[in-house]
Amino acid sequence: MTAAPAGDVPGSAEDGPAPGPPGRALAGLRERKKQRTRLALIDAALELFLAQGYEETTIDEIVAAVEVSQRTFFRYFATKEDVVTAFLSEYDKVLEEALSSRPPGERPFTALFESLRVLLRTVAGGDPEDSTRFRRIRRVIEATPALEAAQMARYSASERILAAEIARREGVDPERDLRPQIVVAFHSAAARVAFEDCARQDIWDPETVAALVEEAVALARETMRDWV
Repeated sequence: MTAAPAGDVPGSAEDGPAPGPPGRALAGLRERKKQRTRLALIDAALELFLAQGYEETTIDEIVAAVEVSQRTFFRYFATKEDVVTAFLSEYDKVLEEALSSRPPGERPFTALFESLRVLLRTVAGGDPEDSTRFRRIRRVIEATPALEAAQMARYSASERILAAEIARREGVDPERDLRPQIVVAFHSAAARVAFEDCARQDIWDPETVAALVEEAVALARETMRDWV
């Protein structure tokens, strides 16, 4: 048998690192498959919501469009509403985790602003199809009062988590000191105004949105300093 030439040996430096354990590869494959199924359910649901209305669309119709069972649907979403809000909630978690990782001693608004930058980079570096999902989700929410209420509840839940983290970082009691809630509410409102303005102008390119939101939040900080 002829020996393999140098550099052709599996796992050699030129060939890249040796493959990891099979279990890890299979776990990664399963996660990718689950993510594809989840996104397929979201995309199918959004298409149906826009075509025939949120209230008029059933879970049976959503699963039929993806050719999966109701049991599979409920493995990913607790309710039909979750199909819309869970996608956005993932980005709330990115912001929350980024804030908890900010350096100790960083001022609250700065920590929130830098955490928002992490979120914006995540959006800009994500799946190009996500901008289409954001646009569709906004259209569905605007047409559905129940989802607008769910959206506000989502904002409130995330703001409570952020305020609790700011209170922890500052060593204050969030039950007695309102400052963490105030600074989070101010920061969130500035970011929300910027996102809404982008949507109103039909701007969905992630990098453009990121730049405009960052500018708006910086302007909000300057406005509070100069106008209050």
